[in-house]
Amino acid sequence: MSFEAWTIFALFWILFAATPGPNAVNCISNGMSLPFGKALLGVLAILTQASVFLLLSALGVTALITASPTLFLVAKLAGAGFLIWLGIRGWRNAAKPVPTAVRPARHVYLHALAVATLNPKSVAGYLAAFSQFVQPDVPIWQQMGVIMPTALIITALCYTTFTLLGALMGRAALGAVFSTWLRRGMALCFIIYGVLLGTSAAPATRG
Repeated sequence: MSFEAWTIFALFWILFAATPGPNAVNCISNGMSLPFGKALLGVLAILTQASVFLLLSALGVTALITASPTLFLVAKLAGAGFLIWLGIRGWRNAAKPVPTAVRPARHVYLHALAVATLNPKSVAGYLAAFSQFVQPDVPIWQQMGVIMPTALIITALCYTTFTLLGALMGRAALGAVFSTWLRRGMALCFIIYGVLLGTSAAPATRG
């Protein structure tokens, strides 16, 4: 993966991980209600989910590349469309209140793992996002050596920050992080990314 491609992927993953959603709500809630060290178990659960889903996405993309370059192109276009849908959905939901709940300490890890796994951005979202940055002519596991550490480090930093915000700001963090205009701005970024990635999909898949 070239430095330029890595930069684009890293910027995209920052947007993908930092967009306010169920994981962020859970991290802020944990930070508000638990000792910081124990609250970080929620971040560990998100990293567990991210590691599994990144590997599953890599296997899925590998299967598409092996089966047919055309199928891989279709997957890239479908993925770009899914990202646009995430953006439209995020824009429409930006003004809705964000639900919160108290999490028992002993359930922090398993609850966070369940929230991360059932997150609408998860299964299809990872595959959609992942497929945009894989080069079909480069061995997938060689690319994973760059993609996976980058994604996991960014994910850890984002959700540790959400947890810290909860610990330091309490409920004020929810109002700051989940403001309507911030959420709409990030949703718009998804739409723009989806359009740009979708329109560049055909050239990117040429050998």
